[in-house]
Amino acid sequence: MPQTPVTLKIRTGWDKQNRNALRILEIAEQSGIRALAVHGRTRACGYTGEAEYETIAALKAAAAIPIIANGDISSPEKAKHVLTATRADALMIGRAAQGRPWLFREIEHYLLTGAHLSPPRVGEIHEILIAHLEDLYAFYGKETGVRVARKHISWYTRGLAGSAAFRQRMNLLPDIVLQRQGINEFFYRLAENGEHLRYLQNENNIEELAA
Repeated sequence: MPQTPVTLKIRTGWDKQNRNALRILEIAEQSGIRALAVHGRTRACGYTGEAEYETIAALKAAAAIPIIANGDISSPEKAKHVLTATRADALMIGRAAQGRPWLFREIEHYLLTGAHLSPPRVGEIHEILIAHLEDLYAFYGKETGVRVARKHISWYTRGLAGSAAFRQRMNLLPDIVLQRQGINEFFYRLAENGEHLRYLQNENNIEELAA
């Protein structure tokens, strides 16, 4: 009978006094785990502080299976830095891609060419958001879908002109029809005004987006 490959994701330990990632790697390899993803923080750290890339590098040096680095990878430059610092086989990106699925193509392009892609146009963001929401509605149903959609709408529109007031209004809309209508009106208005993507580049925003 064919075996299903299993991967594992861990943190570096319970807290800074009890890091056990190397031991977990040993157990994982003995158990037949095919790849190990590592978020470079302890359980106690939550999402505070900086990711421990040196711990991921130590795991990679000791590993006989692929190591996937995770934590604070929020830009193409940071992706390259993490790959260089850890020598990981791959990267895993979480929160930084919320509302920014184009981040993956930006990273790929930068790693291959050293150049930056242009940010997505407003029209593309609109199309991606609408398609994403339709999937949410289909999966969760009308009532739950509307509630779940609100956080995704917030992530997709962060940094766009007038988005703060727009998000406040969207959080009050009770159904799918009004939600779709509100989104379309917002993006059509941006297009008419010639607005392009404008992320808020400040330290707090970067930390909020970091995975």
